[in-house]
Amino acid sequence: MRNGSRGCQRGAGRGADGTRREGCGAWLARRRSAILPEPKEERTGLVKRRRGQALPEAQAHSEGFRQTREARRSALVEDYLELIADLIEDGNEARQVDIAARLGVAQPTVAKMLSRLAEEGLVERRPYRGIFLTETGTRIAQASRERHEIVEAFLRSIGVSAETARIDAEGIEHHVSAETLEVFRRLAARRPS
Repeated sequence: MRNGSRGCQRGAGRGADGTRREGCGAWLARRRSAILPEPKEERTGLVKRRRGQALPEAQAHSEGFRQTREARRSALVEDYLELIADLIEDGNEARQVDIAARLGVAQPTVAKMLSRLAEEGLVERRPYRGIFLTETGTRIAQASRERHEIVEAFLRSIGVSAETARIDAEGIEHHVSAETLEVFRRLAARRPS
């Protein structure tokens, strides 16, 4: 933890070494206040208006959560496929060690995911060679890359720096509906980046 904080401790009081310990509630409150800005007047008004609105119907409400869960499940698969496609284009071969280095994960983690992707028919693994995309894997990678490029172009068009837009697009691309993506595309096309 930063600033000498030891995180959430069981119960408040003094530790064996005599240092003050704070309970989980105090620790969470301190962390929350460090992360969340104090509400401003404009924001307070917005919160009041939103609280006054009725909740959507249960089925419509659950659909939003279902779509989010589905996006989370597919995001990792799409990230792997997109990276494999990029590596193949860059050097004609995607190797497990390169994938691990670029994703910042251990090679056994990559090996497990590649096995899953192979079982699903999205990649082919060849002994003493790299990993190659199947036709289906290539289609998914291209769609993911296209979404990424649209989101990144949109972010750049509204003034986000190139590096931040690239990083943010990596997460947003998986959670954007087709309708929102189309609006992003149109707005990005109107504004020079």
